[in-house]
Amino acid sequence: MRQVGMVLGSREAGALDFWVAVEEGQYLRLDDLVYVEFRHPDPHKGDENGNVRYYGMVDQVIKLYEGAQFDTDVFLARRDLLPVSLSYAAHVQVTRLFPEEYLPPDPGSPVFLAQQEALGMALYYDRMQDQRLPVGILKNGEVAYINFEFLNGFKGGHVNISGVSGVAAKTSYATFLLHSLFQSPANRQKANTKALIFNVKGEDLFYLDKDNSGLNDEAKTAYQKLGLPASAFQSVAFLAPPRKTPGDILADVNRPDAGAYYWDLVQFCREGLLPFLFTDRGAMSNLGFLIDQVTERLRRLVGDEKGGQKGPALLVEDWSDELSALEADVSFNDLGKHKLTTFAQLVRYIEFKLLGPESAEEDEKPKGDPRWTARQARGTLEAFVRRLRASIGNVEHLIRGDKPGRAPNPLGNQAQVSVVDIHQLTAQGQMFVVGSILREVFGRKERGEYQGQVFVVLDELNKYAPRDGDSPIKDILLDIAERGRSLGVILIGAQQTASEVESRVVGNAAIRVVGRLDAAEAERPEYRYLPASFRQRAVILPQGTMILHQPEVPVPLALTFPLPAWAMKKDEVKEDISAKTISKLID
Repeated sequence: MRQVGMVLGSREAGALDFWVAVEEGQYLRLDDLVYVEFRHPDPHKGDENGNVRYYGMVDQVIKLYEGAQFDTDVFLARRDLLPVSLSYAAHVQVTRLFPEEYLPPDPGSPVFLAQQEALGMALYYDRMQDQRLPVGILKNGEVAYINFEFLNGFKGGHVNISGVSGVAAKTSYATFLLHSLFQSPANRQKANTKALIFNVKGEDLFYLDKDNSGLNDEAKTAYQKLGLPASAFQSVAFLAPPRKTPGDILADVNRPDAGAYYWDLVQFCREGLLPFLFTDRGAMSNLGFLIDQVTERLRRLVGDEKGGQKGPALLVEDWSDELSALEADVSFNDLGKHKLTTFAQLVRYIEFKLLGPESAEEDEKPKGDPRWTARQARGTLEAFVRRLRASIGNVEHLIRGDKPGRAPNPLGNQAQVSVVDIHQLTAQGQMFVVGSILREVFGRKERGEYQGQVFVVLDELNKYAPRDGDSPIKDILLDIAERGRSLGVILIGAQQTASEVESRVVGNAAIRVVGRLDAAEAERPEYRYLPASFRQRAVILPQGTMILHQPEVPVPLALTFPLPAWAMKKDEVKEDISAKTISKLID
């Protein structure tokens, strides 16, 4: 036991917080954990020794000269011309007490630094037992843990990470959490655990299976202390959108073993993916009913998987579009039906069904198929068609009828981690891919087609689940946030500003992590769960330092995490990537 001071008698000591006078030669810092033990007035209500023990965390430290009256007295004191005493005091926020007798500690009670077993008691590690998941290193050098049951969905789920881009290290910490849950004994279902990561910035995450050449001895020591291997991810599949070039379909990424993903026209219609092309708030408020109607008509057009169209091209029989009839790539099948092989042709077909054929008479307005138009005004139909036309250049390489679709299937491939690249897509293309994949994953979990846990890492959460407005992808993320943990779908979401994200998505996260914050953002109500001292510190946090809050511990933890043992960019890769040495894990 290391005594660091005594409970102050010149300041109020309460049942939930108290002040400590730090002894000469000792010191206390922010985030240090201490405990104090004192006699209970009724010996029968204390512990076996009749004592009460309080554990707490230091959240404020101050020094001042006692006996100084004026600001300039400090100069006199430094020259030994004024009799003063140096006061060194620390404020302690109580985290736990045994037994639960809410009494103020006695002034003069000795205060000890919480180490080893006492540290575990202060942070409730004893309650976590074999569910302790390492999440970083505390400022005192000890391992920081969270209760894995608040991450895997048993008691809670989801993680939300906030911080300034490029400084907060949000993506690095998200991958560190994945590494921990795949390697820690706390996760006893590793074999049935999958991770889906959306790569939104460059190609940084396309090297997760490669060791980091910059890993130093300090980082290796930290991994050893955490009980985690200092190695890269072992089972990773990489997927990227196809290149916009004719010929063979190749992934548009500088990695030869990456697989290209795309949907064929029949998959697009059968799976009802049309709404994910209409993610702007104005479109959804005005065209929502029409979008649902057209989506259903397309689904009926292709039929079910057993007796319906097989694809990849889409067959239609009631089209009289002269432009497409003259195109060389439009053909007919044996029954004389038109065969649509591009997304642009599908858009023109939908336009024909909604607005009718072009009329030669300027004063005559053709009418569309009433089964498709849903009795909508022509202005609404034209607005729908305009938006659909505008999407052609953004997604035509993702939705095609020339080859059978290869939609991303993170639950069906052999890899434990699937990295889906979307960084080169337009905003609309990113929305379409993220929404389509998340709906497929959530749907398969709802149908019981996969029994394990799925962790989804999605950055720029404010883009996909904004605080204002509605969209299909926001509905999915809300579903995941509110019902996902019961199904084993856990969201690890990140964003620069939590204030711009739908409050129900952030609010359902059991684990909240903060890196460096903008000063104005730190004052937003979304961070009120942090004490004032932590909000102030969040503005100056260095890279690699995070503030973590979990339900079981009443105070946030300031921690660091080691340099990723896996490469986060091409320059960090130890060896060249070769298609011959890495087997494909797609299909």
